[in-house]
Amino acid sequence: MTTDTLDTAAREALSSACAQVDDPQEHDAVDGVRPGLVVRPSDTDQVAEVMRASAAHGLTVVPRGRGTKLSWGTAPSSADVLLDLSALDRVLDHAAGDLIVATQAGALLADVQRTVGEGGQRLALDETVPGSTVGGVLGANTSGPRRTATGTARDLLIGITMVRADGVVAKAGGRVVKNVAGYDIGKLLIGSGGTLAVITDATFRLHPLPADHRWLSVPVDSPTRALEVAQSVVHSQVVPAAVEVDWAAGSGSVSVLVEGRADGVAGRAEAVRGLLGSDATESTDEPADGAAYPWDVAATGDRRSIALKLTCVLSGLDAVLAAADDTGVTVRGSAGSGVLYAALGPDTPLDDVRTALDRLRRVCGDHGGTAVVVDAPAAVKAAVDVWGPIPAIDLMRRVKDQFDPDHRLSPGRFVGGI
Repeated sequence: MTTDTLDTAAREALSSACAQVDDPQEHDAVDGVRPGLVVRPSDTDQVAEVMRASAAHGLTVVPRGRGTKLSWGTAPSSADVLLDLSALDRVLDHAAGDLIVATQAGALLADVQRTVGEGGQRLALDETVPGSTVGGVLGANTSGPRRTATGTARDLLIGITMVRADGVVAKAGGRVVKNVAGYDIGKLLIGSGGTLAVITDATFRLHPLPADHRWLSVPVDSPTRALEVAQSVVHSQVVPAAVEVDWAAGSGSVSVLVEGRADGVAGRAEAVRGLLGSDATESTDEPADGAAYPWDVAATGDRRSIALKLTCVLSGLDAVLAAADDTGVTVRGSAGSGVLYAALGPDTPLDDVRTALDRLRRVCGDHGGTAVVVDAPAAVKAAVDVWGPIPAIDLMRRVKDQFDPDHRLSPGRFVGGI
């Protein structure tokens, strides 16, 4: 079977499984790989039917939400069926009294926030890529500034519905925050890039909307100063919601978010000003770049920036920023939790990309972290090791074999060709 055409029997089976089956358009390509068909189910049952039909005909399947991160990772080795989940777009339930929300995977994160916001609550996940769906956030495990205080999706997810590669519907967790029964399959699916199962709905715990908040920012002119400021805040008693660093060409800024009760925020903001020094500024406005990554998420094809994810312990922040200076890399991210995002321009010569990646991997590795290529033009992905060393790769392959023994879900999209 090729990704360009599917036989008549396979098309008929998919059409019987799902009301809407279309031929692919140019924008349906998955990191340059054109699917054979685009299938748009409307609920979990139809997703299961599509997966059963695909299994029966030996078809590979790539799930998609709104397509904002389809070029992340590596290109699939095959994409017979593009499983478009955008019609699964409803917020199923907002139980404000229990601080939980249940939503379908294709729902826009912004729509979920509006719904729960009407009840004075929020899902503490930053929208780092505009137009992201709940399923896309889970599959890519994206995170933004507020992960310093509230963690990532793994810390907020309490229940999930998924469809296995063979079409079996399975559930994990539930609607209770203190749910500890069985294996935490939901956390395993987060960040798996659609390679283990298709997520169709999820339940999260919520937080109250803060009554007040302040952003405080100070310019920093050296990696050492950036580390000093970040450490002083993280190790203080102010309990920051975010500690962000922006860095480019030898200078940048550290920004701190405090939020909560109005009286408490005022006092904590004053304490932060004392830590940042006389150059600190204060505002209730979100920084201009907000939670956005330091690359152009709208760029496509050969005009895509080389997007990187860098992790390190807090004490290694200065070394990572110094390496970024030496290699021409722009950095933005959560200094408070050691998760940074970086970018090189799309016209960066391949030799310079290799040099930068090697240097950053050495430095991040020396400080307990890694450097991964999140996104890049095809020529760059072909020339470098996108993922770098993966110590647990054998275990990850065994997990893939258990969930998807025929390797039909997003084949080749994840580390080690998983």
